Order: sequence, then structure tokens, then C-alpha cells
Amino acid sequence: MTVGDVTLSCRDPRIIVPLTAADAAGLDAEVAAALDGGADLVEWRVDHFTSRGDVDAVAAQCRALADRLGAVPLLATVRTAAEGGATVVTDDEYLTLVRALCERGAARLVDVEYRQRAAATAIDLAHANGVLVVASNHDFEATPAEDDLVERLATMERMGADVAKVAVMPRSMLDVHTLLRATTVQFARARVPLITMSMGRLGLISRLSGQLFGSCATFATAGAASAPGQVPVADARAAFDLLRRLGGGPVG
Repeated sequence: MTVGDVTLSCRDPRIIVPLTAADAAGLDAEVAAALDGGADLVEWRVDHFTSRGDVDAVAAQCRALADRLGAVPLLATVRTAAEGGATVVTDDEYLTLVRALCERGAARLVDVEYRQRAAATAIDLAHANGVLVVASNHDFEATPAEDDLVERLATMERMGADVAKVAVMPRSMLDVHTLLRATTVQFARARVPLITMSMGRLGLISRLSGQLFGSCATFATAGAASAPGQVPVADARAAFDLLRRLGGGPVG
């Protein structure tokens, strides 16, 4: 899948840098750091934005970020408290924010939590506005069984997602193996790119070598982390380059 000049493929894994500042000044500084660090894509975590309750302010800030990023695609995300985010919203409020980001925000991609009641409507709305959808699911407590993870990714694809993403918390290295196995299994079947990760220190290997198992991108920091276990952009880039030089290739 291609977003502007950026192709999402595990054969050329990409680095996504999150923006988590609460206001315009902080976001401006984070964008500068992300661009200086060489981010391939940038994610704006709208749930951290102080003015997130003002739809006009959200749309205007999204446009400002997209303008500043230029050719670097912007992924706009309203992460709910239920999935580790910083805001509690009703279904209607969630859909209103997604609508503003898609219709007036100039984002290239929008995150849609696939278990949101408004998810199907949000996906249709995004596509109607030419915006690609990263369907997502996050478990900050545990790692579901392999079959469950595979089914979650498959369901996202059936719902019309352009990218399917899961992030889970491991309690042992066996949990990390479970996430990587599920990624490999679904990669062999999927018609859309996958982004998967095991969080925290235990899951670090999944962030730095996920492309070997079928994940097309990792989230890395140029400032504050948006989830446990994210590493600085330079370290993620170095790991990708090392695997490329040594001939480490993707599955399939």
C-alpha cells in the first residue's frame, strides 16, 4: 500500500513517530524533531491535545501539522482510554472527531479502533474522503492467544481497513513469540499491510525486527513515547539497516 511517496511493506519497513504534545507550540517542536530524525510517517495523538473538545481547533491543528510535514504522511489518531489513550469519548464524540479529521483535517490516514461501535461508519466516512484507515486494537494488560490475534487482524481487513494493527502486552517471552507467530500466520493470508508489536522491554525484539515476521512498520520516538517500549528513531533505523545489510529478509 502506498501513501503519497511512502510504501508500506515489510520488505522496506517504515518508522512512524508519534506526536503527543498538548498544544500547538509543543506539537511544532515535536514535528521538527520528527523531521530531523527522518520519520517516514508521523502520528498525531489527538487524545493528548488540550483542545480536543473543540472540533474546529482539532481540524485546524491537523491541517497545520499536515502542511508542516509536507510529503511525510500524517496519521491522525483518537486513542480512547479503553485502549490506553488519554481521553474518554462517547461513540458520537469519537465519530465527530474522526469526521473532522477526514473532512477538514488533511490527514492522509486515520486510526480507527475496530471495536468502537462507530468503527464501520468511521471507516466508510474516511474512505469517502479519500483517507486511508489503520484499524487498530490494543491490549495493555496481556497477550491474547494466537488464534485470537489472527482473527482480530483478519476482522479488521474484512471491515475494510487499509492497514491492520495490533499492540499487546507480554508477560513472558512466550507471549512475544505468540505475537510474532500470529503476525506470520496472518501475513501469509492478508491482502493488507500489518503493523504488530509486543510492548514493553520484553517486546523490544518485535519493534526492531517485526518485518521478518510480516509487520511493515514500527513506532519510534523523537521525543515522548506514546506506548511502552518505543525506542528512539535513530536506534530503530540502525536496527533496520543492520538487518538489511546482513540479509535478513521478510517472511514469504
